[in-house]
Amino acid sequence: MNSVEIRDDERIDDLQRNHYRIIQKKKGFCFGMDAVLLSGFAQMGEGETVIDLGTGTGIIPILLEAKTKGKHFVGLEIQESVAEMALRSVHLNGLEQKIEIVQGDIREACRIFGKASFDVVTSNPPYMINQHGMKNPDPVKAISRHEVLCTLEDVARESSMLLRPGGHFFMIHRPRRLTEIICVLRKYGLEAKRIKMVHPFVDREANMVMIESVRGGHPMMKVEAPVVVFERPGVYSEEIRTTYGY
Repeated sequence: MNSVEIRDDERIDDLQRNHYRIIQKKKGFCFGMDAVLLSGFAQMGEGETVIDLGTGTGIIPILLEAKTKGKHFVGLEIQESVAEMALRSVHLNGLEQKIEIVQGDIREACRIFGKASFDVVTSNPPYMINQHGMKNPDPVKAISRHEVLCTLEDVARESSMLLRPGGHFFMIHRPRRLTEIICVLRKYGLEAKRIKMVHPFVDREANMVMIESVRGGHPMMKVEAPVVVFERPGVYSEEIRTTYGY
């Protein structure tokens, strides 16, 4: 591991993968189960290039580098301070040759990187539209949770343009917006092909949904068996412990 600056308001967390670690704010926005789930759901072939839109701490590119045979990973993050922290995590793990962190706006992703420049796009976007819910007074948390700086449509549009024909887009979101999600994806030529619900407990309704779509794919969708996160309070299920390596 390389030596990097760790500030007074930051901590280092062990990712339990390849001895990788990540820098996070002690009291700021930290990655959650949704990022870990998406990194387990996303699939990519050997030598493929991947971009994560709204990468935050850089957790998804780092986990994907550990779990897959992808060739090169890019994390795009609009918030300069967050992108800088993610870049330090990349350096901490000695992954400069595999992972690139770029500070920029999702809404301009195609302009930044060019059309059809990636095989795979991932995103764990803000779940709530700007008018819904209590908005956190912390701007970093507000941007991460609400569609303040980008919308679902922005993510779908830019993902479609970034992907090569036949490329795959993986996203995690809320089930209550599933109808809207599928319609918006199709609007931009991304056909939903695989869906997996996530339930906190076996007897609770789903609180997350993971979706794989293909640029230019034919209409045919597979609904996979759901993920159940906890066996009981505080104890992860066997699937989470093995498949997702958490």
